[in-house]
Amino acid sequence: MRFIVSTSTLLKQLQSVSGALSNSTVLPILENFLFEIKDGNLTISATDLQTSMTTSLAVEAKENGRIAIPSRILLDTLKSLPEQPVAFSVDDSTFAIEISAGDGKYKLSGENGEDFPKIPVVENASSVNLPASVLGEAINKTIFAVSNDELRPAMTGVFCQLSSQHLTFVATDAHKLVRYRRKDAKADSTTSFILPKKALTLLKSALPADDVNVSVEYNSTSAFFKFGNINLVCRLIDERYPDYEAVIPKENPNKLAIDRLAFLGSLNRVAIYANKTTHQVRLKINGSELNISSEDIDFANEAHERLNCQYEGEDMEIGFNARFLIEMLKNLSCEEVSLEMSTPNRAGLLLPQGGDENEDVLMLVMPVMLNSYA
Repeated sequence: MRFIVSTSTLLKQLQSVSGALSNSTVLPILENFLFEIKDGNLTISATDLQTSMTTSLAVEAKENGRIAIPSRILLDTLKSLPEQPVAFSVDDSTFAIEISAGDGKYKLSGENGEDFPKIPVVENASSVNLPASVLGEAINKTIFAVSNDELRPAMTGVFCQLSSQHLTFVATDAHKLVRYRRKDAKADSTTSFILPKKALTLLKSALPADDVNVSVEYNSTSAFFKFGNINLVCRLIDERYPDYEAVIPKENPNKLAIDRLAFLGSLNRVAIYANKTTHQVRLKINGSELNISSEDIDFANEAHERLNCQYEGEDMEIGFNARFLIEMLKNLSCEEVSLEMSTPNRAGLLLPQGGDENEDVLMLVMPVMLNSYA
């Protein structure tokens, strides 16, 4: 088997799917790319058995065939070569590969392409089409709140609810929660499933800048994303997602409106002086004044800042983990945010003000018990 392709074109396609590779010592073949040539078209696949990605490109080739090529050495070789045509010659009996580029020849050992795991196909699937910008925004706004706790597998992914009214994406780690809803994206039938974090991270980096249409197909076990020449298929997390609606407080009479960047800047500075374990900051609201403070008793560190705000409700003091608030504020793009609270021991809601009318974003953050300093 022999084919010719440009170094930069091949490298770009390999990098777009390389995130799905596995470092499996149990199945070393998962460290390889699968190259399949059919009628002058090269399909490249990478998988870790849970998530698989494929891409395709046209090459100069006279015969069909398949070979598994070690990913690391191939990527490193292509990165170090200048832009030029590169020829691959594969011995179909020994799986030896010779790469010719300019005056250089490089030999490496491949593996039998027939031993590469079969890339799953989603059967009996329902489908929905989403603009890449909507899907990208949904991933950006939720993925930071996904849990890393393997003992609670349902929370290690993003919960997707599809309906004829809207699409909802939810992520939580029990300390913070994000509900991202799109009113301009709808599905024909009502269903829900949990997408794993790795697949969403790969999607986020692979989605193109131009607003192409992404075809999403899904059944009870897998989801399949297709856009441009990229295909991604992932196994869904087979768990029951917690009832997130139950933890969102409905009555929040205390409403604070404040400039997002001013609030974020203040928290970034004050958090430097907070306890390194709890990252606790104290918000004290009196009228139209917000006092943000922190202290670390062990090192006699403390910080205080005062911001102007608009506030409706009773004066109150509430403690939060600064890292959670900072993360949430960074993942919003609006100019002003609203923090809605009921009591110091109940969750606060962070809501963007203004922005896209088709977008409904709700971020929830649990309070922390305040220390007794004044």
